[in-house]
Amino acid sequence: MGHHDYEKSKVFIIVEIIEYVPNSVVIKTIIKKTTGNVSAVSFDSGEALTEKISPFDTFIQVIDGKAEVLIDDKSNLLNTGDSIIIPAHTRNTIKANERFKMISTIIKSGYE
Repeated sequence: MGHHDYEKSKVFIIVEIIEYVPNSVVIKTIIKKTTGNVSAVSFDSGEALTEKISPFDTFIQVIDGKAEVLIDDKSNLLNTGDSIIIPAHTRNTIKANERFKMISTIIKSGYE
């Protein structure tokens, strides 16, 4: 999981800052704060994140390819441009039936 401070007030193309790596999930943190973070993530075909339960809502936006997001065992198929909010305290898994890239945004404030 690489961390890179992207220059503020400078334009970049999000889909180009993260590459596909064979048999891997690659995560690049764009913004990391105590109140949340934004990451670009690429999945090679057949890869998945381990099922987890987050205490925070997570916003997922697919920026290339197609993803499968399972929330409490319900499958959601997302195409490029599609987004979904994974609610806090739900079991979830993100799978790549084919390779894809996404932006993941977690907001940690508001959970007092």
